[in-house]
Amino acid sequence: MEKQVGQTKDVGFQFGLRKTFSVSKEEMWEFLFSKNGLRIWLGELKTEFELKKHYETESGITGFVRIFNPYSHIRINWKKKDWNNLSTVQIRVISNKEKSTFIIHQEKLLDSGQRAEMKEYWNVIMNNVFHEISKASS
Repeated sequence: MEKQVGQTKDVGFQFGLRKTFSVSKEEMWEFLFSKNGLRIWLGELKTEFELKKHYETESGITGFVRIFNPYSHIRINWKKKDWNNLSTVQIRVISNKEKSTFIIHQEKLLDSGQRAEMKEYWNVIMNNVFHEISKASS
């Protein structure tokens, strides 16, 4: 069987997305983990979002915050309400002088269909982050 786009040897299917913004790494991180930023990329939280704690959003996304390295990256377990599987999402911010790159990577997706679903989902999220950052920096 031929390997499909996004298929890995060990962790099912994966998807990654990155976009560079004209703000510092610190500004990007502060935005992403502000109440508004979390609402945009994670959803409206019903619980606190803290290291080594479970979280839940109003839309039914649940997970566990596994790693939280401020101004660098986080790794969380992530599950949509209608899914049977648990995936892993990593959010990373890297710096390039006055610019920063926001990276979303998701793995442990079941198949190419779930990968396509998440590609569409995260592209909408990235566009929403872009519009909010653009508004804030203008």
